Amino acid sequence: MSQKKDEAVAAVLALLDLLAGEGPASRFEAAVEEARRQGVTGADLRMVEQIKRLALGIQARLERRQQWSAALATLVDTASDLGSPHTVEDTLKIITRRARLLVGTDVSWVTLPAEGDDGFRLHSLDGHVTMLNARLRLPEGAGLAAAVLAHRAPLWTPDYLTDDSFRHAGELDQWISAEGLHAVLAVPLSRAAGTEGTLHVADRSVRHFSADETALVNMLAEIGGVALDRALHLDETRGEMSELRDRVWQAEAELAGARGLFAAQEALLDLALGGCDPQQLVEECRLRLDAPVLLCGAHGAVIAAAGDLSGRSREEFTRAAKEAGTPWDPSPSLLGDGIWAVPVLAGGHQLGALYVQAGPVLGDGTAELLRGAARAAAVLLSVEGGGGTVVEGQVRDELLADLLISVPRPRDLLERRARRLGIGLDQPHVVVIARFEGEAQPHAVTRASSCARRMNGLQTTHEGDIVLLLPGTDPGAAARTVHDELSSLPGRPPTVSGSGPVSDPGAVLHGYREAARCLDAMTALGAVGTSASTHDMGFVGLLLSDQVDAERFIQSTIGAVLDYDEQRLTELIRTLHAYFDTGGSPTYAAERLHVHPNTVARRLERIGDLIGSDWQRPERALEIQLALRMSRIRRVLREREEPAGDTARAQDA
Repeated sequence: MSQKKDEAVAAVLALLDLLAGEGPASRFEAAVEEARRQGVTGADLRMVEQIKRLALGIQARLERRQQWSAALATLVDTASDLGSPHTVEDTLKIITRRARLLVGTDVSWVTLPAEGDDGFRLHSLDGHVTMLNARLRLPEGAGLAAAVLAHRAPLWTPDYLTDDSFRHAGELDQWISAEGLHAVLAVPLSRAAGTEGTLHVADRSVRHFSADETALVNMLAEIGGVALDRALHLDETRGEMSELRDRVWQAEAELAGARGLFAAQEALLDLALGGCDPQQLVEECRLRLDAPVLLCGAHGAVIAAAGDLSGRSREEFTRAAKEAGTPWDPSPSLLGDGIWAVPVLAGGHQLGALYVQAGPVLGDGTAELLRGAARAAAVLLSVEGGGGTVVEGQVRDELLADLLISVPRPRDLLERRARRLGIGLDQPHVVVIARFEGEAQPHAVTRASSCARRMNGLQTTHEGDIVLLLPGTDPGAAARTVHDELSSLPGRPPTVSGSGPVSDPGAVLHGYREAARCLDAMTALGAVGTSASTHDMGFVGLLLSDQVDAERFIQSTIGAVLDYDEQRLTELIRTLHAYFDTGGSPTYAAERLHVHPNTVARRLERIGDLIGSDWQRPERALEIQLALRMSRIRRVLREREEPAGDTARAQDA
């Protein structure tokens, strides 16, 4: 018996040695068989078999832990890999490749919502062997993905095509069959915005996925969802940065073009002011425009020409000029055969025209350069003709035109040019715009120019309107003066608006825009053929003005009543509040004020004496109510500041 005990102990030691050395499971059974051959029976043999089962169980648990540790290490590596910035497509490829390797399956893929369509599409397949998946679409509610999204939990099937627990999709089933797939596991691909997709792993054999495998794929999907969110944000950011970069490049190109255009115009004007020969000016124009140029006088006579102009081409130029007549529109006009014409104008006088053979399409920069060349030609022709007044008018027009462009000129340059004309741009000026129905008549431009010179102001035409910059602080009075001046001409009277005052070269453009809005509002209100300013239009002027002058509006509307109350300690303003708050009822107003109705009636009569008997008309009443509310708000704000000041003074005391 002692020998058999020794054999049993030897068998147990052999099993423990196999367990310690991580021997294969077949050798555990061999140790038991060896004990049987050595004669171990009964309770000793049963003990050896029990120890074998325990050792195999321990070894299985060790193997699972090793597999779990390896899987967790793979997850950590995956998280580290996904931590680096990737595109959306690269991120999806990493997720599907690691998912397939994590649980040892044959194929993996991701389903995401289809753009602009219901349902889902397959993305980033890994391990597939057919091309049937190209643009494969899953209809909404079909496939294992729909079941996963509905339950918000992982699901798997040992044999996809034979499982009727979910709705099948024909195209997907065909692809599953072509790939030879059976077992499929799907988990939600969670994102910050919510679960929007699924991660799938599939095997080409029937198998059951363990809880550990399901948990591993689910953890990978959670990590992948975070990485996918970041990749989407990175792609959006890259797109926005690319768009911003394109805008910066475009802005830089436009700025470079504007600077080049300004330099070219300055060079042409310097030539003209330097008293150059017309041929020299035309040659410079040809170089700047890179096209043949022809300068003609007021009656079509050729003054100078430059470029590849044969006799026939010159005849075509001249004939086109005579047929088109002398244009008044300062914008280049196409005469035909790629020939563009721009008038040479000086103070409302036609000195000729400049013709350029620049092709059927004229770019914005070329058009502006052509207008600048025409202005330089006007200066040169005026100097040669001894027309000092014409030259001054041209310079005045150019100065105001430069003040109205959106690309600002240097302030010191504008002020120097204005001082040469005896105009101080740091002094108050008002902007006046006159608009005729249709195009402004040439004699209206001449009359406006004369009016501007007489008042020591500036005049030009801008976007089809006559624009004047006149010294003064009352835009309404200036608008009426210009309206009266231009209304004496034949035809319908113009619509004239005014704004300001402005005391800075950079504010002239803002004043022009405010006057233009006022002009548009007058047209919309049916006040065509009249004159007004933003100050004359009541509360509408507050909406049109760039700088809302609430104090002026209050004073012009109810200032007389406020002054009367302050000087005589009356309650007219309080009566107005009560009157309007009770729907215009003197009786109810008296009840609110705790006075007799006759007292309210006498106060309302006094108000009429102060601000006009028509103050109860709807339009006047609306302005008065608005002024009352603004005055109340102003008083509340001032009362809120005064206690703080009183407290500070008290503390100082």
